[in-house]
Amino acid sequence: MSLSLIMIATATVAFALGRLTAWPTIHGLRTQLADATSSMLHDPLTGMLNRAGLQAAHATLAKTAPAQPLIVALIDLDDFKHINDTHGHGRGDDLLIDVGDRITDIAALHGGAAARLAGDEYAAILPARTDDLNRIADTLATIISQPIALPADDNPTTVTASVGLALVDAGDPFTEVALHRADIAMYHAKRQGRDRHAIYQPGMTMPPAQHRRGPRLRDRRQPTDGATA
Repeated sequence: MSLSLIMIATATVAFALGRLTAWPTIHGLRTQLADATSSMLHDPLTGMLNRAGLQAAHATLAKTAPAQPLIVALIDLDDFKHINDTHGHGRGDDLLIDVGDRITDIAALHGGAAARLAGDEYAAILPARTDDLNRIADTLATIISQPIALPADDNPTTVTASVGLALVDAGDPFTEVALHRADIAMYHAKRQGRDRHAIYQPGMTMPPAQHRRGPRLRDRRQPTDGATA
């Protein structure tokens, strides 16, 4: 074999060995990147989407079917502080996980996505395959209120939720319109008492501050009293 062929063969073998050596490192970096991306889009407690993940899901739904309206639901558990105080934060977390699983299942059944936004607040986006928003709200409320068996508790715990729904266009901005309208409706549901739902109507505004549980982060970014969406 000539010297040139030997040199070419040696270089080829060295290149191949280099690729084989580098592959575990490249694979590891890709895995780390995928894990980091997933953590940015998911809630660490429940494994559901977080706010950023739900916004990404909204963008996907809007791109897939831009002409199809969407139903946005904002779900806030009633008097969850009492559950935490009674059962402890560990069991409160177990309840949040169980409720999150139920909301996720409902959203998936309707071809949508669900998220835990913060604390005891969840949201879901569903393709509007029906205009019967009351039925969607009743389904969410009924499933959430089913007894939940918490670890080390003899008696199942029940929790109710206040639900706000809005029918929006797929192209509407996620935070400023879609979620904001559902938020307004949810506060109106809270004003009616426990285990209630409300549907956003054009011109509906945030209820007066004394009827609200308190400002949230997005309330500080959005107009509240007297504001319409």
